[in-house]
Amino acid sequence: MIVDVHAHYTPRNFSAFMGDRFASPTHLPVKRGMARHPFSDTEEDIEGRFRLMDEAGVGRQILSPNHPPYLPDEAECVTAVQMLNDGYAEFAHRHPDRISSYVMLPLPHIDAALKEMERGFDQLGCVGVNMNISCLNRSVAETEFEPIYEEMNRRGAVLFVHPAGTGICSPFITEYGFRAAVGTSLEDATFVLHMIAKQIPHRYPNIKFIVPHLGGPIPMLLNRLDQQGQSASGHPHLAEAPSVTAKKFFYDTVCYGSKAAFLCALEAFGADHLVTGSDYPVLQDYEAYKETFGYISRLGLPAADVEKILHHNAHRLFGFAH
Repeated sequence: MIVDVHAHYTPRNFSAFMGDRFASPTHLPVKRGMARHPFSDTEEDIEGRFRLMDEAGVGRQILSPNHPPYLPDEAECVTAVQMLNDGYAEFAHRHPDRISSYVMLPLPHIDAALKEMERGFDQLGCVGVNMNISCLNRSVAETEFEPIYEEMNRRGAVLFVHPAGTGICSPFITEYGFRAAVGTSLEDATFVLHMIAKQIPHRYPNIKFIVPHLGGPIPMLLNRLDQQGQSASGHPHLAEAPSVTAKKFFYDTVCYGSKAAFLCALEAFGADHLVTGSDYPVLQDYEAYKETFGYISRLGLPAADVEKILHHNAHRLFGFAH
């Protein structure tokens, strides 16, 4: 059984509440963008989701939103995030053998986020935390987010991070039309770099991090980070080499079927640190859902590595029974 650790879902009441503040609306009468696919909480979409999961051999999805639910007004943000978490919990409770969810946090409002994390784990049955890599254009590695990491560390939580769609706030990316094609992978890499710089995984060793899209360009930069990243002009006082920190993370397998990208990540991180993800339903504009996992079996990898990646690593990480 495959566990998809990176699958998106948008309840219609949340979509209507957010309106233009959220990407890929599901509440409109005419579906567009990602919402063309089984993405919402209509019975038709839920049936379509399960049909695609069955075709792909996916036994369970762990749900998260595809876009940040963060709002500057605390009351609005809490309302929006609780709509998400309640909708996800309701779906998971109806289908406990097929659906799990992360708890979303009403950031940047730290006290409210800590309360919602507690509610998510202790009342709603969430299996991890979801955070976007930036919050209102602030890196989630910044000091104000430190209490979130303290609590996740206390709980030994899984943290799944996701790009915010900012193109790393760079006009070099956004103004050249590469926000989605390249910007998301640069956000993934930026998260790893910021974690290294702030030494958060070293200081909070009980958190189990999942970074999407094979970590973007991080796999090919480990040697360079170890050499130049610890120089006098970089971070000379790190407690551990950047590659040591990067290899503590788990990385999901979303790479649009690129053998070169997958083999680079496999060599860099090892088979034990790759977990199955799909970015559902984003890739469905480009490939069938079953193909998002099917390519892994055709890469010519050792059978033991394929078995770990497809059928064991995510189960072990979350403590799911096979």
